[in-house]
Amino acid sequence: MSNEDITAEGIPTPEGHTNLIETDYDVGQDNIDGKLGPFGFDIHNPVFVISGASVILFVVYALIFREQASTFFGELRPYLTSTFDWFFLSAANFFVLFSLFLIVSPWGGVRLGGTEATPDFTYAGWFAMLFAAGMGIGLMFFGVLEPVYHMAVSSPLGVPSPFAEDGTVIEANVAAAREIGLAGTIFHWGLHPWAIYAIVALSLALFSYNKGLPLTIRSAFYPIFGDRVWGWTGHIIDTLAVFATLFGLATSLGFGAQQAVAGLEFVYGLPNTITSQVVLIVAITLVALVSVLRGLDGGVKVLSEVNMVVAALLLLFVLLAGPTVMLLTGFGEGLLAYGRELLPLSNPVGREDDSYRHGWTAFYWAWWISWSPFVGMFIARVSRGRTVREFITCVILIPSLVCVLWMAVFGGAAIDQVLNNPDSLVKANVIDSYSPELSLFGMLSELPMAAITSTIAVILVIVFFVTSSDSGSLVIDTITAGGKVDAPVPQRVFWCIFEGAVAIVLLIGGGLGALQAMVISTGLPFTIVLLLMCWAIIAGLRSEKRG
Repeated sequence: MSNEDITAEGIPTPEGHTNLIETDYDVGQDNIDGKLGPFGFDIHNPVFVISGASVILFVVYALIFREQASTFFGELRPYLTSTFDWFFLSAANFFVLFSLFLIVSPWGGVRLGGTEATPDFTYAGWFAMLFAAGMGIGLMFFGVLEPVYHMAVSSPLGVPSPFAEDGTVIEANVAAAREIGLAGTIFHWGLHPWAIYAIVALSLALFSYNKGLPLTIRSAFYPIFGDRVWGWTGHIIDTLAVFATLFGLATSLGFGAQQAVAGLEFVYGLPNTITSQVVLIVAITLVALVSVLRGLDGGVKVLSEVNMVVAALLLLFVLLAGPTVMLLTGFGEGLLAYGRELLPLSNPVGREDDSYRHGWTAFYWAWWISWSPFVGMFIARVSRGRTVREFITCVILIPSLVCVLWMAVFGGAAIDQVLNNPDSLVKANVIDSYSPELSLFGMLSELPMAAITSTIAVILVIVFFVTSSDSGSLVIDTITAGGKVDAPVPQRVFWCIFEGAVAIVLLIGGGLGALQAMVISTGLPFTIVLLLMCWAIIAGLRSEKRG
């Protein structure tokens, strides 16, 4: 593609037939541009001003009133998950059904970017960026923790634990508990989260690449609100997207920092304290700034591809060093159990497994929805040229299968250790003391070359941290620059710094509970945004030529 094929705001022009939306709005017309010393800026007014000022005030408040903030965050999460669990579960179910409908509908032949558009990235590069930005830290943190916890503690759907009160194994309960442990985990990492991501990504790609609108959240709502999306209606939508992205990302960065520091303590004896976590976040944010300055192709794309290769090698090592036959069998059994229990686990009402439904599912759906502007826009940025059918299939089904494999291997190996070794470190960290950040390293410690693999795991977490921070700053900057994808780099630097700052103040002001409380509070209003987005997608696809 030549430079002439790139619009002024950095978005490729359609290739072939599309049905552009005629509007008098010019991308960046509300922007304020200029220079502050040697640094240029090109920011949307008022989205950047409101978002930036609110984030700065939030950081200051959480630092000055730490005790008050900790109390507030501690009460907020359980209230939201217990009150709105039915809403999160119902909405997520709808997103899955809607996405599967698009695959089989005639609109599946619509090509993003026009009838003659070709993909910008190979499948390998596309998948690598998608995974690194979408779920890298989460898979590392929860891959061991969650299957074991659901098997032994949370009891999804009321399936009894395989452990008696004295810690002995009840053999009659083992098979059902093992299956529900995997099924309950796969449920959180399978179709539902990827459907959420796919909806946001598809709406952004469709209305930007096919309709000629800015690459920002408000553009997807043009069929509903018309030119009002360029006014305060759109300002509110984009500002909500910034807050959701920022706190969703901060939650992942907090998980990553806790796990990386725990790993460094486990392997090298370095102290695991809040101070250590803060120092790590600062250091990794500085590394992310270097990636930001290198740009998409030279920064996050390279890091993502390298990290996915290393993650695949670690997965292969655990598969071969652990009980290989059992792990492969567990992959199939986990898929079957997931399919069998999908409807009961999706049921939003009349259940008694509050620990699982409130403590895990409601939080996860809010987290994925908060992440959706970030991951959705990033997927949209790298998905031009794909058909809707290809896009939905690849974004939902293929990543879901990879997540199932990851959980079956890492979780399956940990479950085997817990059931067969009373002194298992996984059992000590997940079931007895609940030190979730140590679960992965506990599992690796019982396999060969534990020091080497644990070090590799720490590096993986750190690099996933860097790619998430880099990608997140790119997405937030695009939104707060009015849809421009080539805004001045100092703006991305600003957001990269404050992503780390928000993660730090939330860890200081309440730990993981504070991070989870904020992600749920931003995910709640953004769920409504996503439901409206589905309506807009249908309106947009109806006017496009099908392949």
